[in-house]
Amino acid sequence: MTFDWTQTWPVYVFLGFMGLILGSFLNVVIYRLPRGKSIVKPRSACPTCGKAIPFYLNIPVFSYLFLRGKCKHCAAKISPRYLFVELISGLIVLGFYFWLGASWQFLGYTVLTLSLLAIFMIDLEHYIIPDEITYPGMVLGLAFSLVNPEITILESITGMLLGGGGLFLIALIGDWIFKKESMGGGDIKLAAMLGAFLGWQQVLFVFIAASVIGLIASVIAMHFSENVRENHRIPFGPFLAAAAVTAIIFGDYIINLYITRFYNI
Repeated sequence: MTFDWTQTWPVYVFLGFMGLILGSFLNVVIYRLPRGKSIVKPRSACPTCGKAIPFYLNIPVFSYLFLRGKCKHCAAKISPRYLFVELISGLIVLGFYFWLGASWQFLGYTVLTLSLLAIFMIDLEHYIIPDEITYPGMVLGLAFSLVNPEITILESITGMLLGGGGLFLIALIGDWIFKKESMGGGDIKLAAMLGAFLGWQQVLFVFIAASVIGLIASVIAMHFSENVRENHRIPFGPFLAAAAVTAIIFGDYIINLYITRFYNI
């Protein structure tokens, strides 16, 4: 029997901690990018009082729990989003490694899903999807197809064109029907990025799944949120992100089930 060191518990502990660190960095991205600030400098600081956070109080998850979700200097409450993003990032890294092992697919899907987590949070709060994420994401998606056995570079290019072009066409139709902007350019670029990573078949699944998820979530939000009812503003990016993660994990199974059910009768 061959010993596989990549499946030992120290590797999982290391990767889990790295996931938490990546989550801490994502929190910086989520807070600073939509505000036009650098994600490199200055050091992390309290959003309320502006005091720099010392390195020993900037340990992912543990610092938040130790300080009970409050700033050490001004005692202002720190959003639980910081804790949530760090924990989810750690689970993303561990989950994909457990599923895919040490592979290019693990790396590619982890990068994509962490990017989608940042996009989800930013679009939900600010109604924007930063180009700083989607443009590099398109390039990384095309590069990923060169080492991903599930799709070819041609399928990646087709997916990018279909994703961006398809959503652009839907946006034009929506603008014509509603006589106002129905979809932002960020959503179109995000769809192109997803097509580059997932290929044309999966991006079609993403469109359908995002529409279903969006419809259900919109009905619920309009029922419980007065702000949503008054402003009629619900970002589409979070639905695309959720649908993309669904496609990564269950997409092939759902597509094969559909083909088997309707074409092999």
